[in-house]
Amino acid sequence: MFFSDRTDAGRQLATRLDHLKGRDVVVLGLPRGGVPVAAQVADALDAPLDICLVRKLGVPRQPELAMGALGEGGVRVLNERVIRETGVGDRALAAVEEREHAVLEERADRYRGSRASVPLEGRTVVVVDDGLATGATALAACRVVRARGAARIVLAVPVAPRGWTARLGGEADETVSVHAPEVFYAIGQFYQDFEQTADAEVIACLDRSRAARGPVVRDSDARIEVAGVTLSGRLAVPDGAEGIVLFAHGSGSSRHSPRNRAVAEVLNRAGLGTLLFDLLTEAEAGDRARVFDTPLLAGRLALATEWLAGQPVSTGLPLGYFGASTGAAAALWAAADPECAVRAVVSRGGRPDLAGDRLAGVRAPTLLVVGGEDALVLDLNRRARSLLRCESRLTVVEGATHLFEEPGALEEVAELATSWFTEHFSDQ
Repeated sequence: MFFSDRTDAGRQLATRLDHLKGRDVVVLGLPRGGVPVAAQVADALDAPLDICLVRKLGVPRQPELAMGALGEGGVRVLNERVIRETGVGDRALAAVEEREHAVLEERADRYRGSRASVPLEGRTVVVVDDGLATGATALAACRVVRARGAARIVLAVPVAPRGWTARLGGEADETVSVHAPEVFYAIGQFYQDFEQTADAEVIACLDRSRAARGPVVRDSDARIEVAGVTLSGRLAVPDGAEGIVLFAHGSGSSRHSPRNRAVAEVLNRAGLGTLLFDLLTEAEAGDRARVFDTPLLAGRLALATEWLAGQPVSTGLPLGYFGASTGAAAALWAAADPECAVRAVVSRGGRPDLAGDRLAGVRAPTLLVVGGEDALVLDLNRRARSLLRCESRLTVVEGATHLFEEPGALEEVAELATSWFTEHFSDQ
C-alpha cells in the first residue's frame, strides 16, 4: 500500500505539483473520493478548490466496471470495447445514463447550492481524483473542463496503472501521478483506508476552502478609453459583491502598486470589487507636471467611473474611491462634481489639500488615513478636513510613516478602508 488514506495521498500528490505554485491555478476534485485529495493539493498551491461533476456509467450488475461517463455540460464518453465485451444493449445503456444524469443534477445542487462555480476561463486547471483505473471518468472530466474555457489542464492522481497517460488521448496537457505500478487491479488496493467518502465530507472540504479564501473573485483586464488615450486596468469583482472601489494611484504609480494591490486583495476578500487602473499612460508617467495635474487626473477618474458604471458587472452596485498620495486629491476633486454618485471616499497618506476649494463640494463620506510619523501630511490632512462639509473622519495609524511600510500598518489601512466602504455602501 502506498497511502494511509486520501489525505495522505493528497499531501504526497501535492509535492509533485509544486511547480504550479504562484500561477493562476484552480484545483477541481472529482466527487466524491477525489475531493479530499484535491483539498490537500489546493491548500499546498494556495489555490481555490471546486468540484468537477462527472458520473461513471457502470456496467449493469458490474457497477465498478466503467463503460463510460457523463459530465456537466452534456459531456458523454463511452468505452465501446467494454460495451461490446459485456454485451450491454442500447436500452440498458440508456437506463444507466438516465439514472446517472439525475444523480449528476442532484449532486450539483447538493454540493454547490446557489453558489457559482469557480471561473476557469484562461486559467490552469488541476483535475484531481483519488486514482485512475479505466480513465473514462478522467477523460470526461478533462473534456468538461476544456469546454469551460481552461487554458491548460493538468490531470493529477495519486496512483494509476503503468502507461495510463495513453488512455487520455491527449485530453490533458500535463499528467502527474505519484505511483504507476505495473500490477493494478483496483484503486483501493493501494490505500490502507479506502472507505467511501461521504457527501458531508465533500461539502466540508469545499466550505473550508471557501472560508479560507473568501468569495470567488472574477478577475479581468480592463482597457478604458478616455479623452483620446487608453488606460490599462484590472477589474476584480467577487460573486455577490456589495460595491466596487476605484483606485486613484498617486505620484506616478500604477495599477501594479504593491501597496494598493494589497489593500485591494483585502477588499476583495471582504466581498468588495476593485478597479485598479493607470491614470496616466506609460509615456505620460515620467512627466512630473502630469503627475501633479489634479484636474487632469480627476477628469480621467470621472471618465473611468462612467465606464465602470456602464459595465454589466457593476449594475446596481454602489461605487467608491480609494486615493493614495496625489491620487487622493484626484479622488476628492472628482467626488466634488455634482453629478458624481460615489458613496464613499478613502484617502491613504493622501494630499487632499491639492483639491483646494473643491473640498467643500464633496458629498460622499470621506475617511482620511495618515501615518502618525508623517507629520507634514498629517498637518495638511487636518487642514483639509476643516474644509470638508460632508461626513468625515481623520484616523491616525500610530508609528506609520508616509508609505505605511511598518509591520501591520498597511493591514490596518486595509481594515479601516473595508469598514468604511462596507458601512457606507449599505446606506440607502
